[in-house]
Amino acid sequence: MLRNKFKNLLVPKQLLFRLTFLNIIVITAFVGFSSWAIYNTACVLAEGFVTMSNQKQTQFEATLFQYLLIFSISTIVIGSLTHFYLTRKLIHPLRQLIHSTKKMKKGEYPNPIEVNHEGEVGELISHFNELVKQLETNEERRLKLVSDLSHEFRTPLSNLNGYLRALQNGVIKGDEKLYQSLYEESRRIIRLIEQMEQLKEWDYRSRQTFSEKFPVNIRQLVEQSVEMFRWTSKQANINVRVDVAPSILTLNSEAITQVISNLLDNAIRYYEGTGPIVIEGMIRESGYMLCVTGPGKPISIAEQEKIFERFYRIDHSRSRELGGSGLGLAISKEIIERHRGTIGVSSDKNQHTFWFRLPRK
Repeated sequence: MLRNKFKNLLVPKQLLFRLTFLNIIVITAFVGFSSWAIYNTACVLAEGFVTMSNQKQTQFEATLFQYLLIFSISTIVIGSLTHFYLTRKLIHPLRQLIHSTKKMKKGEYPNPIEVNHEGEVGELISHFNELVKQLETNEERRLKLVSDLSHEFRTPLSNLNGYLRALQNGVIKGDEKLYQSLYEESRRIIRLIEQMEQLKEWDYRSRQTFSEKFPVNIRQLVEQSVEMFRWTSKQANINVRVDVAPSILTLNSEAITQVISNLLDNAIRYYEGTGPIVIEGMIRESGYMLCVTGPGKPISIAEQEKIFERFYRIDHSRSRELGGSGLGLAISKEIIERHRGTIGVSSDKNQHTFWFRLPRK
């Protein structure tokens, strides 16, 4: 451990000494040349303008040489010490950078390095801090994804394993109802695998940053999405009312259509009560706001805070029955945030409003 610590300190010190040594050579060369030029010029001028004996001329040259030598040595020493101090202060963040990099090689995430410098060094450290933060965030998401998927697969696999073992041991006898239940559990596993593929595709698409944005009438996107769910809502005997103000927004139409479809699909899928599902679009000073309102089971404050997390579902048993994955709202949140907008939910007993706001400029 002490050996590694010594190596961490050795690299910046070697760089510091090399820079200082190089600076001493440069300063010595320039000061030496300047002193030599000044000395010869002064001697020639003194000899030309002032009449002196050979003894006084020699004494003058010796005195001038001594003063120039003292000034040269003082300049070299003071300049080198000043350079050493400034260079040491300048490369101090590099020592922290090397230490943090070595921690990352061990699989650890170092604390952010404090940025007290401007220019290239400060910019390098800022980018390094952002890189560490992004890597740490990606790792947390990966671990959470693995944990969520493990939890999602555990229940249907445990059910299948338990029933199959009971059938094997003759504890229970198979009938149409049991086989239907086993079939539904296997379908759930297949849906989970499909959702993993969907998530993989989304994560790839989300890295594209939605750079392809064009002016689009938001009302047209809403009408297209509603038309796609016309048959579903009719089958469920649900009335969908649309009151959307037209507005031209610069956005990725495919992504925003996915958000609208996700919100409308949730409103229909978890519809409970009476009354229509209302889609409203309003122009506000802060941007354009779209709301999807419909009746459903009560949503607590704690659940409202988690509802946009991946794989989170309020009513797990009913969500599994209806095929909910807990991905739609999470993906919608990422899409809206990549459009520099906000998304949320407000609930009044059995009436819920999912909304998002997009900038108009």
